[in-house]
Amino acid sequence: MLRRSTTASATALLLALAAGPAAADHGGCDGTVIQRVIAAGPADYLSLLPGLQPGDLLQLSAGTYPEGLPLTDLHGQPGNCIVIAGPGPGYGPGPRAVFTGSNCCNTVSLAESSYLVIRDLELDGLGRVGDAVKAEGTAAFVHHVTLEGLYVHGHGADQQIVGINTKCPTWGWAIRRNVIEGAGTGIYLGNSDGEDEFSDGLIEHNLIVDTLGYSLQIKHQNGRATGQGAPASGVTIVRRNVFSKAEGAAGGGDARPNVLIGHRPLAGPGSDDDTLIHGNFFWQNPTEALLQAEGHVILYDNLMVNDDGPAVHFQAHEDVPRRVRVFHNTVIADGVGVQVLAGHPAFEQRVVGNAVFGSPALDGGTQLDNTTDAYAAAGAYLANPDGMLSGPDRLDLFPLPGTLGGPVDTTGLLGYPEADRDFNGAPRTESFRGAYAGEGGNPGWLPALEIMPPAGLLFADGFESGDTTAWSAAVP
Repeated sequence: MLRRSTTASATALLLALAAGPAAADHGGCDGTVIQRVIAAGPADYLSLLPGLQPGDLLQLSAGTYPEGLPLTDLHGQPGNCIVIAGPGPGYGPGPRAVFTGSNCCNTVSLAESSYLVIRDLELDGLGRVGDAVKAEGTAAFVHHVTLEGLYVHGHGADQQIVGINTKCPTWGWAIRRNVIEGAGTGIYLGNSDGEDEFSDGLIEHNLIVDTLGYSLQIKHQNGRATGQGAPASGVTIVRRNVFSKAEGAAGGGDARPNVLIGHRPLAGPGSDDDTLIHGNFFWQNPTEALLQAEGHVILYDNLMVNDDGPAVHFQAHEDVPRRVRVFHNTVIADGVGVQVLAGHPAFEQRVVGNAVFGSPALDGGTQLDNTTDAYAAAGAYLANPDGMLSGPDRLDLFPLPGTLGGPVDTTGLLGYPEADRDFNGAPRTESFRGAYAGEGGNPGWLPALEIMPPAGLLFADGFESGDTTAWSAAVP
């Protein structure tokens, strides 16, 4: 395979914001009807925050907001949330509400609050030390928060500076359609000691590029804050995100994978929770694997490319891999493709129906019905695995005719959300291996550094449309 040159930064690309699928009970704001619109600007918005009530929309005007967004003891209601919004997406064309960072404080600071929507803001850290969004460690809880349409940049002076950070018990969050560029760490959920867990969350349609450390880390968990109201169980879903560390990744002892998933509680509430990772595009990491995980993790329908090292490591970190399902992924790695080490003997670690090209392709786990070959051989199976993420020579991992067909025993695997669909959203058949259930011409989205469209949609007018009306149906 060819060595690719690096691609342009995210800000050089046009990004589209489209209405994607929402999971019930994540965010808690489905059905909200705005009852009162309150116009605000840099001069008066802080005075209006304490009076916000369920059903209010605080509509921020374009401008610069240097004093942050402190939200304490602010509560909407289920299905009747409080919304704080800028005039349009924090990225892309159009006027913006720009919140600038500081050295004293985190820009969006959350404590003892619930049922909030924060959307369409630009968060420019200005190279300072505050996080862009933080559920504060001094808080008892922050639950049911939706973060949407944020553009986070200028938070990369140090690996400890984070785009979206939670340091108190948090649950019921929806983090969707945000762009995080060049942060120290993109999203960090939970605490390094396993306390202050993040649970029952949805992370979807985000673009996270060129972080020093993790694009996304969900920390291991010692327990579940049911006494604060956290649910005793709740699946966390990571779907249809783009995670790229093609540029700017730290090396040596600071090297981090694109995504790291820690274990759920080992006993008691939450101990049977899965983390579902599906339909994502993982792109490049010159210093680490694309994904490292332990605990209960279900990985399916992802596209994963690393020309400089390994792709997937299931291995001990704070515990060990437990219930692991790896199925219908397309993986290319100049290193091990999928590795499962020292899994807990009471649980099965299954690797089924994948298309993996690596050195070696697979190592460990219970392997069944996979197609494997060397890293350099991917071009014999896939349309254009040496392609780029922009320009005419586009990366395309769709199967060539007659290459990835074959039976796949999916017993017990298709009950997970959207597992009956492939990466493009087409109906899944059990006669194709890898992320796609088809061969020949790719009818869907081609990987790029942009917000990924909902499964089954693509740009009607070509690559990187800025017009949300340009989405059109691509597959049944």
